[in-house]
Amino acid sequence: MKSPFHWDSYSDQPHIIKDKAYKREQKKKHLFSYITMLLLFIVLLPVIMIVHFFVRSDKKNCEIGIGVNLDKGEEQYALVEELGVSHLIIRLPLWEMDRLDEYVEFIERFEGKQIVINILQDREHIDDHQLLERDIERIFHALKDSVNEFQIGNAVNRAKWGFFSMSEYLAFYQCVQAIRDINFPELKLIGPSVIDFEYYYTASALFNFKKLRFDALSALLYVDRRGSPHNTQYGIFDARFKITVLRNLMRLSHKVSDKLYLTEVNWPLLGRAPYAPTSETECIDEQTYAEYMRDYLMIAQQSGQVDRVYWHQLIAPGYGLVDNRDDQIRKMPAFEIFKEMVTKINRQD
Repeated sequence: MKSPFHWDSYSDQPHIIKDKAYKREQKKKHLFSYITMLLLFIVLLPVIMIVHFFVRSDKKNCEIGIGVNLDKGEEQYALVEELGVSHLIIRLPLWEMDRLDEYVEFIERFEGKQIVINILQDREHIDDHQLLERDIERIFHALKDSVNEFQIGNAVNRAKWGFFSMSEYLAFYQCVQAIRDINFPELKLIGPSVIDFEYYYTASALFNFKKLRFDALSALLYVDRRGSPHNTQYGIFDARFKITVLRNLMRLSHKVSDKLYLTEVNWPLLGRAPYAPTSETECIDEQTYAEYMRDYLMIAQQSGQVDRVYWHQLIAPGYGLVDNRDDQIRKMPAFEIFKEMVTKINRQD
């Protein structure tokens, strides 16, 4: 990751771009894309609401997964086993291709787990598709025998993550899909990985004239960083309704299969700067975090619309289930709640 993009190793996300002139210049280049995206969503929204009231589908069983990372240590193997979780999502940053062998070893040691690889983009690979093709080929070849699903891109509607428009993301995705289609047809590609309730980006990915298809739709569905998942946005959109709207978008599109993965969600923890991913205003205490997590997972499960939810992530002092500061492993209250939820869902299966 190169300037003006910088990684924050405390909160596990890029810093906000400080070069405002650069950011304005890039966004100006994609003004037409923003306008067409918003107009498309305005047209689609009433159709989505009609589908909501008149179309019903079979209920789905929701599975629960957890995020683990190479840089979080060996303790993760034992913690994953203690949780009893079968589904993992693991980040693989394109700017760390020199560590690919380390990632492969880390991933393959999670024997018997179903893994999604979350390929994190950087500006170099967005700009240089030859570089992207080369590195995607290497990743797919290295992991094809141990991993079947790859999330292509992350938080694609946030400029600090590298993309300045959905047209850039879709070109990026098409490049990856072409490599998959030619050499690795057995692999599944997941996207578009839009974060928060900004479904005009999702709609732009699902309704266009480009030759692409998502084998599952992924969304980083944070609902209310300041409060309960039962809280509403714009008066009516609570967590369950947001899930339903997302599913209705999928029903109307021919560019995605019938699988919905919520690949990232959490709440920021109080008093954990610089590890918390937001300001202190949005942070909550550990017990409230555990309660909100239980509510969110139950909403996703009871909605009957979600195939899988991945909690972000196992070890992270500012937003995860385990605090590893001072070289100590401390399981926070959410760890036990998560374990209870996994056991409950496993029994239902």
